[in-house]
Amino acid sequence: MKKITALFLLTVFSIAQTPVLANVIPKFELGNIIIEDEYPDSNKVEPLVPSYDNSQESLRIEGSVEASPEPESAPDLGLEDCLRIALGNNPRIMSAMQDILASDARVRQAWSNYFPSLSWQTGYTRIKQLQLSDAIGRNLIFNYWVLGQITASQMLYDFGVTQNQVTIQKIDNKIYKMNLSEVINDVVYQVKDAYYQLLYAQENRNVAMDMVAKYTLFYNQAKSYYESGISPKVDVTIAEVNLSNSKLTLIQAENAVDVAIAKLNNIMGVPYFDKYSLSDRLSYNSVDITLDQAECIAKEARPEYKMADLRVESALQNVKLVKKSWAPQLTVEGQFQVGGRTMVNNYGYNWGGYLTFPTINGMLLKNQIKEAKALYSKQLAESLNTKNDIYLDIQQAYYNLNEKKNQIPVATLGVKQAKENYDLSFGRYKVGVGSPTELKDAQVAYQNAMLSYLNSLYQYNSALAYLEKSVGKNLKPCEVQLNKEVTLPDAPKDKKDKNKKSN
Repeated sequence: MKKITALFLLTVFSIAQTPVLANVIPKFELGNIIIEDEYPDSNKVEPLVPSYDNSQESLRIEGSVEASPEPESAPDLGLEDCLRIALGNNPRIMSAMQDILASDARVRQAWSNYFPSLSWQTGYTRIKQLQLSDAIGRNLIFNYWVLGQITASQMLYDFGVTQNQVTIQKIDNKIYKMNLSEVINDVVYQVKDAYYQLLYAQENRNVAMDMVAKYTLFYNQAKSYYESGISPKVDVTIAEVNLSNSKLTLIQAENAVDVAIAKLNNIMGVPYFDKYSLSDRLSYNSVDITLDQAECIAKEARPEYKMADLRVESALQNVKLVKKSWAPQLTVEGQFQVGGRTMVNNYGYNWGGYLTFPTINGMLLKNQIKEAKALYSKQLAESLNTKNDIYLDIQQAYYNLNEKKNQIPVATLGVKQAKENYDLSFGRYKVGVGSPTELKDAQVAYQNAMLSYLNSLYQYNSALAYLEKSVGKNLKPCEVQLNKEVTLPDAPKDKKDKNKKSN
């Protein structure tokens, strides 16, 4: 009779809302009296260390969920903030910028052939003329001083050799600029992917916290049933094991968030940046674009596409330069000297124009031209191969994005079905007709469905970021809203709420 009365009371309580149940049960002391030796509180079995100031007997170790909450003053960063930090601090971008500056200097070095050159020389020479000494029968020794010899020369024309050299350096400079765009494009993709990974890790942590709260409710319910004599002790044991496993999952989720923050910081170039939180949540932003449109955008915006054409032009200019190896150089030169038998004994000067022909080796020149033409043909083939690889990359990114896009509705439906199944199982358990195994299976299925849904959102956003990298340009999203029936647990708003959900 006593058991029937208790079951009737619990059935009435289960019909009311959950807050009402939480307020009514303590009045009857249901579940508050429990054998501590057999069922210790879960907080008392967490890792403990001695207190250093002897203010209390024990403290939780650093790294436990309760001991390492996020700083309350942690800043909120968005994707634009992370991209701005990366563009100003990523070492790869800085390195690519220095390549451009070095290339600018090489262009000016090539132009330097059209500028005058000056040289200055001084010295002393002691000469003994062997043949003259034999002719006159005695040694003749001369001292020759050069106090200063200034030489100025100016190249007037070299039949386009310098112009070709400058053109090649200018093309290389454009290639380095395109390389900077390629590096920035890659860094932007890595930042976006790491940003979405961090969002995914934070959402997983929220799910883990929600599961801890649900298993806590299950544990308290099992204790109440055990104390009222409705359920056996094994139900309490199962509930406590489930609660401990959920807390372990929460610890792992917290660690995954820290690892994701470290990865994002490393890509942004600020590895020692303090902890922070993100202001966004994983969302679905549809992009309306066809494969042909993506290819057209890539031809205009993808840096590697332009670099392939620039390398072909550089190889062609090198062929023209090699063909001019025979070209002479027209130069004017003037020289002024002070010196003689003493340092200021005399002075002299000379000036004139020269048409200087290089030493010609017909065999060498012929094969140098053949080599340059072969390299030009090779560059044409490599350019075509690069464009083919870019098109393949766009195709893979486009089809992968469509795949991830089509997974979202399926994952959405899975969350809805798992939620309904969980609600039914929990309702059955509350009225005493469900088993703890059935409820656990429903909870696990609901958790896995939420994680699968979040993973589909992460994979879609990552695939979209890679498609943007493949075409070399950010794509404007369409205005699309997700199914409002999918609700996910929110993160705790402050330290107090977080500790409350973790306990």
